[in-house]
Amino acid sequence: MRLQGKRVICLVEEEFEDLELWYPVYRLREEGAEVLLAGSEQGKTYHGKYGVPATADVSFEQVSSAEYDGLLVPGGWAPDKLRRYGKVLQLVREVDAAGKPIGHICHAGWVLISAKILNGRKVTSTPGIRDDMENAGAIWVDEPVVVDAHIVSSRRPPDLPAYAKAFCDVLAK
Repeated sequence: MRLQGKRVICLVEEEFEDLELWYPVYRLREEGAEVLLAGSEQGKTYHGKYGVPATADVSFEQVSSAEYDGLLVPGGWAPDKLRRYGKVLQLVREVDAAGKPIGHICHAGWVLISAKILNGRKVTSTPGIRDDMENAGAIWVDEPVVVDAHIVSSRRPPDLPAYAKAFCDVLAK
């Protein structure tokens, strides 16, 4: 259990991409990490695009970046909602400044764009937001997973095995 003792926050909001939330969460838990879901309301159940539920363990306001070793942002339509919360953007900036792993997949890059942390960073995403990523100063590539220092990015659900492994590897360092 190489991730024993590691703590990760996974952001959640309505219409997350079901696999993009749960696959990395379960993969991290398999390796011994504690993963908590953070939403706008503690105890609220959010529903993925395909109806899979996810209940927030904590609210965004309860999360202190100092208490966690990494951050996951799932894709789907949730990122467009997540990036509207000032506390979410603050959390992303703090985790980035501390050099802790940040994983984002598909449309989740929108949250990092709004946090203004992508300038000069090599990343990937769903091709649908490539222009957004490049306009934020990112160097966009079309690869299943990209690791740039502590930022791990991926394109879409078929890339989940490579993405989850890469995030676990970065978190283990």
